[in-house]
Amino acid sequence: MRRNAAKLQDGTVWMGVNFWSRTGGPLMWRNYRPEVIDEELTTLREHGITLTRSFLYWPDFMPQENTLDPRMLARFDDFLDRHAAQSMTTIPTFLVGHMSGQNWDPSWRDGRDIFASPSFVAQQEWYVRETAARWKDHPAVAGWLLTNEIPIYADWRSRGIGTLDAAAVTAWARTLVEALRATGADQPVSIGDGAWGVEVTGADNGFRIRDLAPLVDFHGPHVYRMETDQVRQHLGAAFVCELLGGGPDGLGADKPVIMEEFGLTSDYVSEENAAHYYRQLLHTTLLAGAVGWIPWNNTDYDALYDQEPYRHHPFEMHFGITDHQGRPKEQLREIKRFTELLERVDIARLRRPDTAIALVVSSFLESRYPFTQPEDATSVFAHTRQAYVAAREADLPVGVAREADGLPDDCALYLLPSAKQLTAPGWRHLIARAEAGATVYASYFVGEHGVQRGPWWPRLDETFGVVKRLRYGLTDPIEDDRLRMTFRRDFGGIRAGEELVFPVAGTENSRSYLPVEPAAGPDGAEVIATDAHGRPALLRRAVGQGQLVLCTYPLEHMAALTPRVNPEPSWRLYAALAAEAGVSPDVTVPDDPRVLVGRMDHEDGRAFVWFVSQHDEPLAARPVLSHGTILDLTSGEELSTVQLPPFGVVVAELAEEPARTAAEPTV
Repeated sequence: MRRNAAKLQDGTVWMGVNFWSRTGGPLMWRNYRPEVIDEELTTLREHGITLTRSFLYWPDFMPQENTLDPRMLARFDDFLDRHAAQSMTTIPTFLVGHMSGQNWDPSWRDGRDIFASPSFVAQQEWYVRETAARWKDHPAVAGWLLTNEIPIYADWRSRGIGTLDAAAVTAWARTLVEALRATGADQPVSIGDGAWGVEVTGADNGFRIRDLAPLVDFHGPHVYRMETDQVRQHLGAAFVCELLGGGPDGLGADKPVIMEEFGLTSDYVSEENAAHYYRQLLHTTLLAGAVGWIPWNNTDYDALYDQEPYRHHPFEMHFGITDHQGRPKEQLREIKRFTELLERVDIARLRRPDTAIALVVSSFLESRYPFTQPEDATSVFAHTRQAYVAAREADLPVGVAREADGLPDDCALYLLPSAKQLTAPGWRHLIARAEAGATVYASYFVGEHGVQRGPWWPRLDETFGVVKRLRYGLTDPIEDDRLRMTFRRDFGGIRAGEELVFPVAGTENSRSYLPVEPAAGPDGAEVIATDAHGRPALLRRAVGQGQLVLCTYPLEHMAALTPRVNPEPSWRLYAALAAEAGVSPDVTVPDDPRVLVGRMDHEDGRAFVWFVSQHDEPLAARPVLSHGTILDLTSGEELSTVQLPPFGVVVAELAEEPARTAAEPTV
């Protein structure tokens, strides 16, 4: 299975930052000070940042219909020149009506609909065409963004969810992109909407990624999640990158993924922990296929305390990677270390290796099938994300496989986590893959709500070789506070007699297990593990050349609802499934799920291995390799242990031949 590794059109990797000068924030063009711009750009350049995302504050640049302010245009001319002088580039953003907790309308909007009013769309088209024509040939322009988070501008209370017409949104986007291209501008373009569409979130805001993908040159997620679990937080943006990936016929239409916005306010976190977060997000999204990073944002705005939006959203003053006097914060130093590593490994020529492990994403995430409930979609996101966390803790190079794209045929292991719903053809495909030699795992889940509560799994008994003991209209509640799963036979790397203890959580509906017995005869399942009451918890049915594995508990659902849960034992189960399927990772730290291992391959045949710690203390990790050795990047000497600082990252080279032993550098 191919995993997304699409690059920008010229093969470059973007390391940038969202930029407002500290002289004015969104009002910087009114308070434009060239000498401060030079100082700000110099600091960024010295720390490895070569690109900014800039913003044409709409009320200032277009004060009236069919009118551009010549002062603002001249100042942006100068802004571009100052980038070019420092060998930097920028991505202008056209429609800036939302920013940092406030919306600003052009004075002449007069309440017109952004997407459906012909006259207002015509003004936007004119604005994009005129400004792009002015700057399209400037060497400092690296790309274009149509908007800044326009779903919030369109409907700030709901981010547009359920209120915006997808057809109107797509037609609007096509109009603006065509206006841009009509000028001869050939730089990459995207929407700037945050990639919050139904295909990623399960909630439809009208900005459907499938519809917009043919119009854009890259996807640009904006990720600012609040979480209850450290590992889920560190891997949250990476999972979004995985969801946006795919081949030429998949969701992302084989377009590169740029982390267009991420970051944090220093009012919420210590500087040390801010640096940890940046480090984790940069490296985990790289391993998830991202080829660009543009954090929010370049500086703090303490001097603007009485200016909106900072007056009423004061925490927005302190998202900067420099402080209000331009001094670097630890986040910026972390970026510098990251860019130095990217240069050392020659990132432009790295790719993610293909995988034989598919994380199945039910089409119920994005397809609005009739008479289904909103929770049917959002639970798919929560469960597949938790499964992604467990797979990464097991060091499995998992790939996201969307049922809506057609499930791949070339995988040895398929993971279907806590899935209430898959289409009938989707089930047929998974069964066929098992018959052809794959291992297919599915865990039971009845849904969070009471509408058609139960597993929408056709012929469950025959598929898994069991006899279900369900009662119509009723659930079988999990009454224990913990699920104690005892293995009755060896399974992968789990030995008979071992016990895994899982958290239990859920609603009055979803906190339910599947009562089954193995069917009699040669087609019956064998019990691999039982719960504390002796009931089957994990069963396996041999079918054709492969096997179907049924978990009677919603492991991923329960973990997804539990705060501070990771690592929970699903990673052991996933590692065992991979061993059963013959796809154990080449490099792993098998005794520590808090050390995540990832791999990237170079065009010249070299391979690099990432070790990403989830520990808040230093540790020495001992990797296990199926072949070869790992080498220090600088000395080329062999590493038998990997010394990781708190939440640290170490990158080593994977070589076929043994070498000497030495200490390794840390990132």
